[in-house]
Amino acid sequence: MRSTTVITQALFSREPDSGRWETVSLPHTWNALDGQDGGADYDRGAYAYTLALPEPADGMRQYLQFEGANHIASVNAGGTLLCTHEGGFSTFRADVTEAMARGCREVRVVVDNRASHVYPQQADFTFFGGLYRNVSLIQVPACHFDLMLHGSDGVFVTPKTDGSVRLDAFTTDAGGAAVSCTILDPDGKPVLSCSAPAEEHTVLEARVDAPLLWDGLDSPSCYTAAVTLSRNGEELDRVEILFGFRSFSVGPDKGFFLNGRSYPLHGVARHQDRLNKGWAISRADHEEDLSIIREMGVNSIRLAHYQHDQYFYTLCDKAGMVLWAEIPFISMFMEGEKARENTLSQMTELVVQNYNHPAICFWGISNEISIGGESEPLLDNLKALNELVHKLDPTRLTTMAQVSMLPMESPHNQLTDVLCYNHYFGWYGGDVSRNGPWLDEFHEKYPDRCVGMSEYGAEAVMGWHSSSPMVRDYTEEYQAYYHEQMLETFAARPYLWATYEWNMFDFAADARDEGGCQGRNNKGMVTYDRKTRKDAFYAYKSWWSGEPFVHVAGRRFLDRAPGQRDVKVYSNQNEVTLLVNGKPAGTQSGAHVFVFHDVPLQDGLNTVTAVSGKLSDAITLNAVAEPNPDYVLPGFDPNAQGVTNWFADIQVEGKMEYPEGYFSLRDTMGDILANPEAAALLEEHAEAIFGTMAKSMKNMAGGGMMARSRLEDFLKMSGPGIDEKGKLYLNQLFNRIKK
Repeated sequence: MRSTTVITQALFSREPDSGRWETVSLPHTWNALDGQDGGADYDRGAYAYTLALPEPADGMRQYLQFEGANHIASVNAGGTLLCTHEGGFSTFRADVTEAMARGCREVRVVVDNRASHVYPQQADFTFFGGLYRNVSLIQVPACHFDLMLHGSDGVFVTPKTDGSVRLDAFTTDAGGAAVSCTILDPDGKPVLSCSAPAEEHTVLEARVDAPLLWDGLDSPSCYTAAVTLSRNGEELDRVEILFGFRSFSVGPDKGFFLNGRSYPLHGVARHQDRLNKGWAISRADHEEDLSIIREMGVNSIRLAHYQHDQYFYTLCDKAGMVLWAEIPFISMFMEGEKARENTLSQMTELVVQNYNHPAICFWGISNEISIGGESEPLLDNLKALNELVHKLDPTRLTTMAQVSMLPMESPHNQLTDVLCYNHYFGWYGGDVSRNGPWLDEFHEKYPDRCVGMSEYGAEAVMGWHSSSPMVRDYTEEYQAYYHEQMLETFAARPYLWATYEWNMFDFAADARDEGGCQGRNNKGMVTYDRKTRKDAFYAYKSWWSGEPFVHVAGRRFLDRAPGQRDVKVYSNQNEVTLLVNGKPAGTQSGAHVFVFHDVPLQDGLNTVTAVSGKLSDAITLNAVAEPNPDYVLPGFDPNAQGVTNWFADIQVEGKMEYPEGYFSLRDTMGDILANPEAAALLEEHAEAIFGTMAKSMKNMAGGGMMARSRLEDFLKMSGPGIDEKGKLYLNQLFNRIKK
C-alpha cells in the first residue's frame, strides 16, 4: 500500500560549494524578510537544499513530491539530474527509485528564482524563493495510480447534476489488476460501488440516485470517490477524491447562475504570502485566511496570480466558495518558444492537478498581459491557452483579467468564454464615479459578452486619517468611501458576472514605496499580519453578510477636533441608535451605512456606542481643540489637482508628431528611463503628471512591470489624467531628445 513521509528539515546553502550549510525547517523561503521591506532589492538567486531520505521499503517505488518550489527546481541524486521543473506554484514529482536502489539516501535540490523564461518575471508582488510548500516521499507498489501525470493523483472524476459520474483512472503496471470505486455521500455513507479490469487508462461510469448538490455557501455538499487498485485480493494503491455535483452558467444580462438559480458572485482576490513568512505558510494560516474571508460575506475568490496550495482549494470546496484559478501569465509577455511552452505547461498542471475541485468554476489564462502592448505572438499564445483549457476541461469556463488601458474593441476581449477588467478609477486615475459609466459603455457595445471586474481597489495605510478623505491620501476613510461607491456601482448592475475586490489582505510588493510604507501593497481589507480589519471590511460585510452586526468606524481616528466629529456606522440592520457616554445622540433608519453628523463630544475621552436591538459596538474618541497633524501623510497636498492646469500659462501649438530617432509619448517607459536625458525630463514632470503616486509609478515602470508600456498608455492609468494640450506639450519636449 501507498505510504507518505513528510520531510520537515533540510540543509540549505547559498554557497553549497563552500561547504556552508544551515539546517532549516520545511517549508522554507530564503527571502521572507528582504522581500517585504522595500527597495526592489530582494534576493533572487539559485540556492541548494539537501534532503535526507528514509530507508526505502522493499519492492516499492519511491517518488519525491514537491508541492511548490519557485521558480525552477533541479533535482539531483548521486550526481545524476533526475528532473528539472519550470514553474513555481504546481506540484511535481521526481522518481528516485533507481537512485535509492543504488544506495543514495540524500537528494540535492537547486531552486532558482532568478530572471528566466519562466512566468512570472515581472509583476506587482514579490517572488519568494525556496521549497515553500510541503516536500514528501511517496512509496507505492509497481502497480499504482500514475504519479507522473503532470503532478496529479492520476484519477479524475466528472459528475453531472443528474447523478451520473465518470471516473478516469491512469495506472502503471496494471496487468491483472482491477480498479474499484466506492462513492461516499457527504456523511461518509457508501452510496454505490463499481469496478473494472485495470488498464493504462480505465474508465468507470455509474449513477448516484438523487445526489445532494454542491450549492455554494448554502450547502457545499461534497462526495468522496474512494478509488483502489487491487490484484488477487490485495489492495495495492488507494486515493480519495473529493468532488461535488453542481452546474453553473453565466449570462450577459443576469450574471452567474449556480444550479439554475441566480447567484451573484461577491468576490475578493487573495495572495498567499504572510508577514515575515513569505510564501512558507502553514495550514493554520490557510484556515485563518478563509475564515476571515467568509466573515466578510464573500462567496467567491480569485486566487491570484498563480496556482495556490491544494489544501486551500480543498478548504474552499468544503466551504462552498466559487473559485477563479489562474496561471502567472502576467504583466510582461515574453516572446520565444520556451516562454510560450512554459505558459502551456503551467496551464496544463493547473487544470490537471485541480480538475476534481468542485469550487473551481473558472480557469484564468492571463492577467494584464497586454501592458506591454498587443501583438500577434501574444494573441496567438492566448488563443493556444484558451484552446488547451477547453481540451483539458470542457466542463468549466475560461476567463482573463484585462488591464484598464486595453481598448474595448481589442480582439483579446473576444477570446475567453467570459472576461473581466482591472479598473482603478478613483485611485490611479480619474474619479471613482467613472467605473459605472465605463461598464455600461462596454455592456452596450458588446451586449452578448459577459463582463465583470477582476480588480479594483484603494490603499489604506494604518495611521492616516481624514474627516475629508481624498484620493491618494492613503487614509482608512478614503478607502472606505471608495468601496462604498463601488458597492453601489455593482448593486446597480446585475449584468456583471463577478466582481473581485483587490485585495483581501495587504501583501508584499518589494518595489513599492508609497503612503509612507515600503515594500507593500496596502489595498487589503485586512492588514498583512491579519490582525486588523480595516473599516472598508465592514462596508462589505454590511452589503454581503447575513450575520447580524453593527460596527462603529473610525476607531483608529482617535483625536477629533471640531469639524471632525461625524461618526459612521456600518450595519446590515435597518435601524441604528448612537449613544455618546451612554446618552442617546440619534437614531437612523437605512441600509449599510449610517452617518451621524457633528456628534456632541465632551472634552477628552468619550465612549461612542452603536446599538441595533441586542447588537452593539463601541469605540473611544478623544475630543481635542485642533486636528492632529500626525494623521496626515507627510507631503500630501490636499490642494493638488493633478495635471489639469500645470501647463495653463504655456503657449503650445502644432500637432502630435513622432519623428524617427527622437523620443515621444509612444516610447516605452523602459526606454525613456534608460536614456539619462529622457529620464530627467520625466523626473522633472513626474509629480505634476502622477501626483502623489509619482515615486511608486516610476519604481514599477523602471522595475519592469510596466517597462514595455508606452508612456501614452501609462498616462491613461496614472494620476487624474492629462488633457490633449498637456500631452502635446509633453510630447514636444520629448521630441527634442535624440535617441
